[in-house]
Amino acid sequence: MKKLHFIIFIHLFIINCDTKIKLKPVSVRDFSIFIESTKYITDAEKFGWSFIQEDVYTFDVIKNVSWKSPDGKPTDNLNLPVTQISYNDALAYCKWAGVRLPTYYQYWDAVKNDKRTVVSESNSIKEINNVNIVGNVWDITLTENIKGEIRLAGGSYLCSPSTCHGTQPDRELFVDKETANTHISFAVYTP
Repeated sequence: MKKLHFIIFIHLFIINCDTKIKLKPVSVRDFSIFIESTKYITDAEKFGWSFIQEDVYTFDVIKNVSWKSPDGKPTDNLNLPVTQISYNDALAYCKWAGVRLPTYYQYWDAVKNDKRTVVSESNSIKEINNVNIVGNVWDITLTENIKGEIRLAGGSYLCSPSTCHGTQPDRELFVDKETANTHISFAVYTP
């Protein structure tokens, strides 16, 4: 009987742990509270420039873009995922908020049951609550390659089956720890 109870306990523990996994996209509103509280300066703000991407193939380097003006114009939609964020910026937020970034595999495990629409071949980022986390913006993870670059997960609204295949779990896209972009964001993980 003890063996049966132990097996049931292990099974329930595994189920319970799996159902508690949460992945929450960080919004412009969330990030602005962090900035107001800490006076943190992002990598894009320190550099004075960042990348803006109109499509998968076209990158422009633009001065004075940041999380407040990710495409060069101030954003007034606080429900969008925060963008123009680097790995370093995401870690600073996580430390302040008492949360963490997911690994690449934790990310895909956490999103596998989200049945909301996956953004694909759109012309803009969508509000967080309206769509699946996959396909809206690339999300920064803790997973690094041997060069110390960070693996992104989930793909973005710019991805399509004919270009970057970002919404596929086997897609490999790495960036350095200071890279920010109009379609790079992060989600926090709470096991």
